[in-house]
Amino acid sequence: MSGDDRSKPVDDPARLRAQFLAWYDENARALPWRVRPAERAAGRRADPYRVWLSEVMLQQTTVPHATPYFLKFTARWPTVSDLAAEADGEVMAAWAGLGYYARARNLLACARAVAKDHGGVFPDTEAGLRTLPGLGPYTAAAVAAIAFDEPTNVVDGNVERVMARLFAVEAPLPESKPQLKALAAGLVREERPGDWAQALMDLGAVICRPKQPLCDRCPVAEHCAARAQGAPETYPRRTAKAVRPHRYGVAYVLTRGDRVALVRRPPTGLLGGMLALPTSDWRADRWSEAEALAAAPAPAPWRGVGEVEHGFTHFTLTLQLMRAEGDAAADVIWSPRRDLDGLPSVFLKAAKAGLSNLL
Repeated sequence: MSGDDRSKPVDDPARLRAQFLAWYDENARALPWRVRPAERAAGRRADPYRVWLSEVMLQQTTVPHATPYFLKFTARWPTVSDLAAEADGEVMAAWAGLGYYARARNLLACARAVAKDHGGVFPDTEAGLRTLPGLGPYTAAAVAAIAFDEPTNVVDGNVERVMARLFAVEAPLPESKPQLKALAAGLVREERPGDWAQALMDLGAVICRPKQPLCDRCPVAEHCAARAQGAPETYPRRTAKAVRPHRYGVAYVLTRGDRVALVRRPPTGLLGGMLALPTSDWRADRWSEAEALAAAPAPAPWRGVGEVEHGFTHFTLTLQLMRAEGDAAADVIWSPRRDLDGLPSVFLKAAKAGLSNLL
């Protein structure tokens, strides 16, 4: 195609949908939050709490990574009211390792609104779900379709990729997002909306993969304009990513015997509300030794013990590591070294590096 934003149409949408759903009936992934097609046909309905929890966890991570967290959460908090009643710190600690910690704060805000304002029952429409705090358009559409069979337009990264290839959309992401969403909406019907949404997700995850798509196994390959052009892996088109800025900070590994000094980060902002190692500010230039000592959380015989690198969504970070044995102010939380696995990954990485000579 030319470089404009037009896309090739699907000639037979009804046939495409039938092929998609037949493939899903045979190949639906077995996921702990999912009611599979045969079960749905027999009348079983998905638990809105489990659907919602899984969708929040799966944002910015993968099914294999999210699954053990989902199982841990649902074993400990089997209902949304159980989760709503839990202390913030307990939920944040259980979330550690999933990243994007604002999601955990939004998770609690939503759970508490469902428990307090809706009697522990999720609203059963996309519009009703959108009124809940911390629950955005995608999650509301997904829960409405999967849990309540509302014919909503559920569009995640997998669905965007499938649409971009089916229709050979030349406009690059992220500019093409509205177009891809409109194309997906054109295929939504009243018939089996929950299964349709999950079929698209599964196809994008296991067949229409970002790299090396398995076109020979795709149930709708005959409809795919990108495949017809001979280069489906080049879709969706993308604009060049901006270079992420780099920041520098100092992390302080202060021990008292077998315990490590931790602090609670402020409730808002990056890693808000999480336990962490004490750190300096994070800035554009490296900290000198004198500056690092001046910013230390306590007077102690500090010494440099290396550094660690970590990548966030919008910037990368170098943490210089300072290590000492000593005491600190009363607001420090002393944690046994064996309990550090609940720290966010950047601080767990720093703690392990700073303590490596003692382990």
